[in-house]
Amino acid sequence: MSLPAVKTRPAPDAGVILSRATVRAARFLAVAQADLAQVIGVSGATLSRIAHGRKALEPGSKPWQLAALFVRLFRSLDAIVGSDDAAARAWLRSDNHALGGAPLALIREPAGLVRTVDYLDAARARI
Repeated sequence: MSLPAVKTRPAPDAGVILSRATVRAARFLAVAQADLAQVIGVSGATLSRIAHGRKALEPGSKPWQLAALFVRLFRSLDAIVGSDDAAARAWLRSDNHALGGAPLALIREPAGLVRTVDYLDAARARI
């Protein structure tokens, strides 16, 4: 007895998934496209193509790695503020003495993004 053929959808492309998650996280945090482009290290034109689904991040590339950190930042911050988008946006723009500046300004550089994610991970671990 043979089993009926099962139709399966192709596996979603990892680049597309991370691209969408990055753009969605930026929208929740009200991060401008120009700022997000700096955070993940791409041009404004490239980010526009990513935001409109015409381009995806390439797995393993530097922008891919930075985008993954940005999504991690969003997820950690969202967990800490209890899904309060306004609080997350305010935190991102407020001066943080422990980090040495406003996180939104700091995450434009890879070292600042890593430091901010580490800070949020440490804060989240206490919850």
